[in-house]
Amino acid sequence: MLEKVTYKDVARYTWYYWRQHKKYWPVLLIGMSLAAVLDTLFPVVAGRLIAAINETDITEVNGLDAILGIFVLFVALEISYHSARNGTIFLWNLVAVRTLYQITTDGFAKVQKFSSNWHANNFAGATVRKITRGMWSFDTYGDIIFMYLFPTTIIMISTVVIMTLHWPVVGLIAFLVIALYVGVSLWTVMVINAPGFKKSAAKDTAMGAAIADAVTANSVVKSHGTETEEEQRMQVVAMDWRKTAFSAWTIANGTDTLRRFISIVMMVAMMGAAIWLWSKGEAQPADVVYVFTAYIVLSAYLRHIGEQVANMQRAISEMEDAIFYWKTDIAVKDKPQAAALMPDKGEIVFDRVRFAYGKIVDPIYDDFSLTIKAGEKVALVGHSGSGKSTFVKLVQRLYDIQDGEIRIDGQNIADVTQASLRKAIALVPQEPILFHRTLAENIAYGKPGASKDEIIAAAKQAYAHDFIGGLELGYDTMVGERGIKLSGGERQRVAIARAILADAPILILDEATSSLDSVSEHYIQKALENLMTGRTSITIAHRLSTIKSVDRILVFDQGRIVEQGTHEELVARASSHYKTLYEMQALDLVGE
Repeated sequence: MLEKVTYKDVARYTWYYWRQHKKYWPVLLIGMSLAAVLDTLFPVVAGRLIAAINETDITEVNGLDAILGIFVLFVALEISYHSARNGTIFLWNLVAVRTLYQITTDGFAKVQKFSSNWHANNFAGATVRKITRGMWSFDTYGDIIFMYLFPTTIIMISTVVIMTLHWPVVGLIAFLVIALYVGVSLWTVMVINAPGFKKSAAKDTAMGAAIADAVTANSVVKSHGTETEEEQRMQVVAMDWRKTAFSAWTIANGTDTLRRFISIVMMVAMMGAAIWLWSKGEAQPADVVYVFTAYIVLSAYLRHIGEQVANMQRAISEMEDAIFYWKTDIAVKDKPQAAALMPDKGEIVFDRVRFAYGKIVDPIYDDFSLTIKAGEKVALVGHSGSGKSTFVKLVQRLYDIQDGEIRIDGQNIADVTQASLRKAIALVPQEPILFHRTLAENIAYGKPGASKDEIIAAAKQAYAHDFIGGLELGYDTMVGERGIKLSGGERQRVAIARAILADAPILILDEATSSLDSVSEHYIQKALENLMTGRTSITIAHRLSTIKSVDRILVFDQGRIVEQGTHEELVARASSHYKTLYEMQALDLVGE
């Protein structure tokens, strides 16, 4: 379950990004405050214009001068207001787009640093939607605070001050009804509306994840002819969102109706007080016009308070996932001032290593030691859960160990940068994933900036050049999402070419031929021979028949190496674990 995101977290997140543009904030606050104060003065000038019209005898010489003077002041006020507001918004847009750029790039960078297990347990489509939705929600959230709530606060304060100075009774009434309106607005939005918006945001994420899941696996859908079933599944998820969203929106509409009735109460109270004062001779008609005009201006801003606080709460609910990413600590971090790994020939040493996943009490490895010599070809064998995959994950430092050391060429991998460590390790997985980019870009991924000749040379060593040359666009061919436009064998050869070009001293193979046809396997075995030459190679063995030629086979069982030796040595032992596994596979008694 995700840790709860609090309003304090929202405030910290906001401050973190806004403070990076602190040089702009004095101008932004002064500009928007000036615009709000100018807006407050419109009712004052309108009242004076009415008073001037009421008091001026136009038959007198220069009788219209006073009226025209106030009218010019009104026009100047209008020009000043729009200049101040729009000029400030221009600068605000500059700050906003820079902030959204940072939020998006930071979110992407943070998610990339999360563990492999985290990515395995989260929908890619949902993650993308959370990042982009968080960006746009922050845009809405920031606009509401700066462009609506901040000037509304200035308007409320200045209006109450002006009224109180001239008519204390009307000022007091205005203060009370404004306080009532704001209090009810905040309470309804945060207590009544917020839970519905959070549920709606969660259903929205689930809907996006369902779409991404089906689209990503579209080839499976087509192969089974299950488009209708997937549409029905999507309809169920979308219906769940529809019901939740409609409920949230209905509740929000109800609370908005309540706020509008409070606005009517405010109008009755303020206008009633002004008319009462007029009836007693304590106010002029122009004063009544001022109060009425001030109410119109004020109610427009207060109406925004209700609507915008509701929108802000919705934005906060939709920002929560992005904020959670931001506040979540990265499990494996580089030490301050970590140096780059200086790889040599690829010696790997596990020195009294202790490791357990998460909060699991029993460790996978306990006081585990092993040395793999530089250039040695090693295969890891054992039942599922015996520790083979954990071994290669720890070599790549996908997890931190609890005790001991792992060294590559004498350097503790905990003391070097993860990027430099992983550049020293080439990985060819059982199911390689390619980017939806050109073949040339995919091959050169391990060596950015590689020349076309280097790319072609690597493809030839991987026996990929011939099939690439047969494509219409050759090395400029786009491979499709995850490389779907290529066959399994073609993807493997591209992945091997990528590893060859990376030229790393250490090679990890999650046996790359276990699910291929015989022709593809033939080419890939030859490509792997080229790749393994001169490198320290670790193979996670699925088919024992493919590892007869390695220098050493390590047999794992419950996090320990129970046997090691060459294929010939291990099958020669009468009761060895390896011999039992090999014979069972040879006799087809177990799956690969």
